[in-house]
Amino acid sequence: MTEEILVVDNLRKWFPIKAGLLQKTVGYVKAVDGVSLKIRRGETYGLVGESGSGKTTLGKSILRLIEPTGGTVLYDGIDVTKAKKREVKKLRRRMQIIFQDPYASLDPRQTVGSTLSEAMRTHGLVSSKSEAITHARELLLRVGLNEEHLFRFPHEFSGGQRQRIAVARALAVDPDFIVLDEPTSFLDVSVQAQVLDLLKDLQKELNLTYMFISHNLSVVQYMSNRVGVMYLGSIMEDAERDMIYKAPEHPYSDFLMAAIPIPDPEFKKVRKLLSGDVPSPVNIPPGCRFNPRCPYATEKCQVGDVPFYTGSGSHHNVACHYVVDFEGGTQTLRPAIPIQTAEARIRS
Repeated sequence: MTEEILVVDNLRKWFPIKAGLLQKTVGYVKAVDGVSLKIRRGETYGLVGESGSGKTTLGKSILRLIEPTGGTVLYDGIDVTKAKKREVKKLRRRMQIIFQDPYASLDPRQTVGSTLSEAMRTHGLVSSKSEAITHARELLLRVGLNEEHLFRFPHEFSGGQRQRIAVARALAVDPDFIVLDEPTSFLDVSVQAQVLDLLKDLQKELNLTYMFISHNLSVVQYMSNRVGVMYLGSIMEDAERDMIYKAPEHPYSDFLMAAIPIPDPEFKKVRKLLSGDVPSPVNIPPGCRFNPRCPYATEKCQVGDVPFYTGSGSHHNVACHYVVDFEGGTQTLRPAIPIQTAEARIRS
């Protein structure tokens, strides 16, 4: 088994709601609420879910771009949540992020060369300006741009070119792990394919580990080795990519995967529509947070926390008392198997 580079345990990010003259805290927006996951070195972990499910907040909390409310994040054995200022600066070299909007993530007052060389100088990777420009030129060539682009400003580029510059900026400090926060959602489809292929090539060449955040399920399927399904601040299902896409076992994952369009006008797909709206992250329902919309929910689903259960394959976790069963070509529910029981059975 490949070693785990990132271990997240019960991570929470609650934003306080202030009210009144004294700005008293009257509640919390539970954007990330008890997330646990593991990412292996060299893989791409896809994170999917509806808009507002907490995907971006989770990515930023892992990098400590925003301070977590609770939980732990272990990166290569280092507790990111407890790291001091000097340790955080060292971690910044190894953990980078590429933001969603290439029009907002680049400083409009800096040339491309200045943007790339600034990161190198901040972390002491170069000893002179000429050395920084040399490395910046190499980075631009690596992401498919020309050296003449070094002296241009961001407004002189297209969206796809700007995102390539953002990729080069992330690579400027030689990281091991990159959070990709919907890096292609602002791009045309043809440009999306080019950027995705670039990211895959860079991953093989530099042995990078990705967390790929997106609501585009087809893109996540193309990019990822494993996938986590997020809903209302929590992980509902976590498994290998093919298992999630071919046989999801959490009812929410099943509805989500059924929404993927099939590019075949002759193919007639059975429509599965979810009833109701996503509950407010301020007032999360008791028990399973998906139970108000789940057609299979029972009284058991409405009380207490729902732990992870083991799915039908290895490293398959499902936060549901019942799982969707596709055996025999029919779709039914069966009681989930506790993870401890499954592990004990394997050992015996």
